[in-house]
Amino acid sequence: MTQRFVQLVLDLLAPTVAPEFDKKAPSGLTDQALIAPVSIVKKPQEKTVPLPDMLVPARFRHPQANREVLLGDAVVAYALQRARRRSIGFTVGADGLSVRAPAWVTVAAVDAALREKSGWILRKLGEAQERQQRLEHARIDWRDGTVLPYLGAPLRVVLDPAQSAAGALREGGAERQLHIGLPCTAQPGQIRDAVQAWLMRSARQHFIGRLDHFAPLLQVRWTRLRLSSAQTRWGSARADGSICLNWRLLHYPPAIVDYVVAHELAHLRVMDHSPRFWDTVRTVVPDYAQRRRHLQDEPAPQWH
Repeated sequence: MTQRFVQLVLDLLAPTVAPEFDKKAPSGLTDQALIAPVSIVKKPQEKTVPLPDMLVPARFRHPQANREVLLGDAVVAYALQRARRRSIGFTVGADGLSVRAPAWVTVAAVDAALREKSGWILRKLGEAQERQQRLEHARIDWRDGTVLPYLGAPLRVVLDPAQSAAGALREGGAERQLHIGLPCTAQPGQIRDAVQAWLMRSARQHFIGRLDHFAPLLQVRWTRLRLSSAQTRWGSARADGSICLNWRLLHYPPAIVDYVVAHELAHLRVMDHSPRFWDTVRTVVPDYAQRRRHLQDEPAPQWH
């Protein structure tokens, strides 16, 4: 009796063993090889990437997305809007893909149209994503010693309590410096406002010089200059000769500023973007297409 009780206890305490394979071991493999401990095959210090993480497709999501479609290897969540129009329209912007379609077009037909244009859509989404990343990298850290582009070249901001509040540009040596009359304890917002005020004064002076240069060449007369802080528009012109230019243009090389100035002055002759307008711009800026592309591809520093 005692022997049977001891055996019962031993059976209860024994570890659980996986059931045996129904199939016989392949030729050349022993029983020991089939049940080899995992630690022999895999080193403890090695890290593996979970398979699902390796297979996750790229994702593009519009903030107002209400539909999702798989285009190639990418999941694209897009904003679908019904509109009074005859065909499906696609727009790829900073937020992602927007689609406008007639009410009578089915969702399946919209997705099919997107798949047909998937190459163009994915390319544009990738470009928009890269541009957004460049914008993030271009964000200015407002502090003593920060560097920002001024007419295409680096400009270092120096907090100098001995300098007047207006600030002063000092050139020479290895770099250009903008000395701002603020203490080293100044807050980022104070530094930003002081630099912006100096840049706006500098922009007005530079723009007037370029307007006076190009106006006679285009045989037009400008009457007034207004500075803009718009985020997405570089300039505008009115038939009365009033010109508006974005002061942030001062971050770009002089050739890019010249293109925008000539562009707006050309509107005083042709108030549209017809071939005749671009022919007018070409008379003073022959390579306007390259300069325009540079302006589109290279985002200005982010001030906020």
